[in-house]
Amino acid sequence: MRQDTRQKPHDRLAEALHDDLQAVNALIRERMASEHAPRIPEVTAHLVDAGGKRLRPMLTLAAARLSGYTGPYHVHLAATVEFIHTATLLHDDVVDESQQRRGRPTANLLWDNQSSVLVGDYLFARSFQLMTEPGSMRVMRILSNAAATIAEGEVLQLTAAQNLATTEAVYLQVVRGKTAALFSAATEVGGVIADAPEDHVRALFDYGDALGISFQIVDDLLDYRGQTNATGKNIGDDFRERKLTLPVIKAVARADDEERAFWKRTIELGKQEDGDLDHALALMQRHDTLNATEKDARAWAETAKSALAPLPDHEIKHMLIDIADYVVSRIT
Repeated sequence: MRQDTRQKPHDRLAEALHDDLQAVNALIRERMASEHAPRIPEVTAHLVDAGGKRLRPMLTLAAARLSGYTGPYHVHLAATVEFIHTATLLHDDVVDESQQRRGRPTANLLWDNQSSVLVGDYLFARSFQLMTEPGSMRVMRILSNAAATIAEGEVLQLTAAQNLATTEAVYLQVVRGKTAALFSAATEVGGVIADAPEDHVRALFDYGDALGISFQIVDDLLDYRGQTNATGKNIGDDFRERKLTLPVIKAVARADDEERAFWKRTIELGKQEDGDLDHALALMQRHDTLNATEKDARAWAETAKSALAPLPDHEIKHMLIDIADYVVSRIT
């Protein structure tokens, strides 16, 4: 029997995984403690307690539950995933010089860049300690590869983000690195720890990969179409930070010479003036790139849902399908 659809899918999933999530939260608090450096739990708690949905660790717990796992180590893996994610957020906010995250001032603004970077490093180290505890070399390989891929994706974005020659293929490579790699690792290890059949493990990986891509495309779209009180970010931050995300990449591809000169001045050269954001939005509207980006996000969500076909019928499977729908429902 399907549950009340008035409740958001991630809330229904959190409710179904309540006990496991409580164990994950307890383990996170235990492992983010530091006897000698009190700033570590201060900075970490600011971000961890900021109201994040714990989507990535929930995906690990859900994948393990769907795969029939009955042991204790899915909790360790879910906490590992959350530590990796939190570490990347701390580093990203320094790189992007961000001032707001989840509707609150960023850690680098409240403390300083040094604290954000070093606490991020601490959380990465903690994540590697945690991932060893299940004693699975394959699990360690998946999660450590994901951590490396995330860093690689962020570096690739540095070189591609302000280059008008960046294509949709390069954008997809960046997204697969910086975002989808952790989604797919989160779901894959849930199957691996349960010794699920290989076709089930592959299905979980494919689901996480497509879900992560859809998630990031939606985030990039909401930068131009969302509401600050809903996204926790300022509208147009990506434009001000000169990031070539998918809506702009599509606009550049369809631009005439005058429009291309505008993108070159504002994105490549960084010479932005009052009114430039409004003009950028007008160009995206002219070429219908926001709707085209939304179409891509929805297509990836459908790919995620289709990937689950080989998995057994289970209430968790239906919730994961609903999560894919919810990711694109954030589009306003």
